[in-house]
Amino acid sequence: MAARPRLIFLLNSAQRHLQQWMAQQTEALAAPGGTTPSPAQSGVLFALAQGDGATMGQLAQALDLAPSAMSGLVQRMEALGWVHRQPCPEDGRTQRVWLRPEGQAVLPFIRQATQRINGQLTAGFTNAELATVARWLTHVQHLDQHTPLEH
Repeated sequence: MAARPRLIFLLNSAQRHLQQWMAQQTEALAAPGGTTPSPAQSGVLFALAQGDGATMGQLAQALDLAPSAMSGLVQRMEALGWVHRQPCPEDGRTQRVWLRPEGQAVLPFIRQATQRINGQLTAGFTNAELATVARWLTHVQHLDQHTPLEH
């Protein structure tokens, strides 16, 4: 009987390699001297392009990040001039995040990089194979909603 794949190792290793490779691919398309957004920063820019003025909570949910991680991420993006925060008029405890022109200018570049990356990620796989991978990854995302293993 063939050994089962080491899924936990493969998933963790693939995630680390993917993050590094995506950063390299994005940097390769960057304008000389320009700051390259991280994958998480790109996610924020894409989310704001779809709905500018999103709350920090909405962004955290869209990117599947903890609210505390979102706060630091947006703070770093503010320092780069890509976004700005301001209190929500309806609830002063809530912060809304808005794209600045500098962030808007980065979007075409990261769209191009994302298309290139997705093309390379999916090359050589059929739609059925990709659907299986997507189904498995979605399953992994929701493991905390399943019943715990019994000992």
